[in-house]
Amino acid sequence: MEKNVGTLDRAIRVSVALVIAGLYFTGAISGTLALVLGIVAVVLIATSFLGRCPLYCPLKLSTLKKSDTQP
Repeated sequence: MEKNVGTLDRAIRVSVALVIAGLYFTGAISGTLALVLGIVAVVLIATSFLGRCPLYCPLKLSTLKKSDTQP
């Protein structure tokens, strides 16, 4: 599996997931919205740590710079 998520993309994904978590734990979101956003946050964290986004593959996208790849 080839990585296709760059460093900045990963940072943004983690940041968005942390904002969602903050909204949930402060009680700003609840119910169905909290569940849906919670799932989104988990997916964002997973794709960030794996370095691979399955939605990028069919679209032939990559935010990974050549300097981010390991030889």
